[in-house]
Amino acid sequence: QVQLRESGGGLVQAGGSLRLSCATSGRTFNNYAMSWFRQAPGKEREFEATINWNGGTTYYADSVRGRFTISRDNAKNTVYLQMNSLKPEDTAVYYCAARVGYIATPLPGNVGYWGQGTQVTVAS
Repeated sequence: QVQLRESGGGLVQAGGSLRLSCATSGRTFNNYAMSWFRQAPGKEREFEATINWNGGTTYYADSVRGRFTISRDNAKNTVYLQMNSLKPEDTAVYYCAARVGYIATPLPGNVGYWGQGTQVTVAS
């Protein structure tokens, strides 16, 4: 019903920056709250950032607050994650997620739709 596709991942040195994008299609984008999760090998998928349907409310996990910024452009059906001051512990596959209804700190089970993920690797 809703298709999500992440892009923008890659290899970066500690202290560097990356900008992830999530393009959506299928249903009206502005009906959904959007989130970013990440999952490292051997670990559970964890919440990092979320934004409500019109971009007026955001929330961040403690591990990324002050370094990452989530934003959305409903006219382009796209959500972004700007990642600054990257650390080796940020290395993971990053997933875009959509849900009808905003939750400040959603669990994976709260998510309606997932993208396939994009790899972020932070060296040193």
